[in-house]
Amino acid sequence: MASNLELLAPLSANPWFAALPLAERMRMLSGAERQRLQPGEMLFRQGDAAGGFYALVSGTLKMSSLSEDGKEAILVVLESGNWFGEISLIDGQPRTHDATALGAAEVLLLPRAAFDALMRRRPFAQAIAAMLAARIRLLYGIVEDVTLRSTRARVARRLLLLARGDATMSPLPRARVPVSQESLAMMLGLTRQTLSKELKWLAAEGLIALGYGYIDVLSAPRLAALRDA
Repeated sequence: MASNLELLAPLSANPWFAALPLAERMRMLSGAERQRLQPGEMLFRQGDAAGGFYALVSGTLKMSSLSEDGKEAILVVLESGNWFGEISLIDGQPRTHDATALGAAEVLLLPRAAFDALMRRRPFAQAIAAMLAARIRLLYGIVEDVTLRSTRARVARRLLLLARGDATMSPLPRARVPVSQESLAMMLGLTRQTLSKELKWLAAEGLIALGYGYIDVLSAPRLAALRDA
């Protein structure tokens, strides 16, 4: 447990984890095991049995799926501090997607037995319910974007989500979004050419600035106006 105590402060930067009572956070850390991943290494594959509940300590992970023709769809890019993998633990079904390290990464694994024991505790169970509710809201937003929003509005919305850490949903957005145009295109299900056209328009209008492997948000209010248009 002592080796994991040092992670209490950095992991508590995540709003979901920070909202848990200290006793629950300590129990989670005490029952977790560290695991290191090499760039490109898969933490789990779509169809795998659930091994546990994870926290990303450092690095980034992409959650993705492959079609039969090999086309990849990136569902979300997780940054350090995020906890994930709860769905298969709750319903007992296989993993819904691949989890791959984009660079060197470290995760904490809370084994299934420890997760099940925590689920019998009201504060933790309520926190997991809140996490699932947030996931559902995000999913509904994505479905709404695809069916009702223009391509430009979809790009604006995803940039604003990424500014809050995407799955993290930090209350304070950051100005720099660490995402490549290729990854963003995969998240949105757009061709690279279509996304490039929209990003160049946003840059010309002064809403964003493009960099290598990142996008700077220069005007979140104007992006929000486009998102809601």
